[in-house]
Amino acid sequence: MNTLHLPEDIKRRAFGDFLRSRRERLQPSDVGLSNGFRRRAKGLRREEVALLAGVGATWYTWLEQGREVRASVEVLSALADALRLDAAERRHLFVLNDRPPPESRKTGPEVVPDTLLRMLASLAGQPAHILGRRWDVLAWNRAAEIVFGDYARLDGDARNIMHLVFADPDHRRLLLDWEELATTALASFRADSARYAGDQDFERLIATLMRASPEFRAWWPKHEVARPFSGYKRIRHPLGGEMRFEYTMLSVIGEPDMKVAIYTPLEDSIAKLEQLLAVR
Repeated sequence: MNTLHLPEDIKRRAFGDFLRSRRERLQPSDVGLSNGFRRRAKGLRREEVALLAGVGATWYTWLEQGREVRASVEVLSALADALRLDAAERRHLFVLNDRPPPESRKTGPEVVPDTLLRMLASLAGQPAHILGRRWDVLAWNRAAEIVFGDYARLDGDARNIMHLVFADPDHRRLLLDWEELATTALASFRADSARYAGDQDFERLIATLMRASPEFRAWWPKHEVARPFSGYKRIRHPLGGEMRFEYTMLSVIGEPDMKVAIYTPLEDSIAKLEQLLAVR
């Protein structure tokens, strides 16, 4: 008679098989242990992994056997470290346990991969820009410069979407539905910034906006959060007049703190954008 396996059973077995496969590919010397004599085990022993991860050998054996035991986030992180897992393997380890992988806080300069820069340049008929972890504008294409202005003229905090929306009078005049866009952007920014609570760069930007914008000062304490990935934007361009765009925010695989914002012109805005792009 066939035994029906529940999805949880299948995941536990897959998790155990994954642990074993990662254990068997490592040699003791890879983790600072002695190879010893007459070593028959392929790769590390279970007891050695348990020692490195700071868990009991019997309990670790149960994990490899797919038994009904559940590892905490801290234990999964310790196992990932002990088994020398890379980023993709670490994420897989957490997914098999229905646990969200811990998100690390990155610091330092952000570098846009060349592949993204080439993609950005290829979007000739769609304004697009790449945002960093703090919503700084890291890169943009010519269409974005034509429609929204030259980001190169801005330095530091000024080249930031939240600063543009709340503290740049020229950009604010560009947006026909400013209040709707501003509240949506603020709620989405707060959701993204939660992981960086206390970060000096974030705190400096927020303090600047609190001083510069009465709306930001009134809305920020409300703690509204949202994660919109698409919507519509109407602008009043000084040369093209009223233009309408549908925008989409895309996450970047391998660069979790980067987003690509793409604006697709609607209806008669297509011809207006083409005319603007035709002027050198």
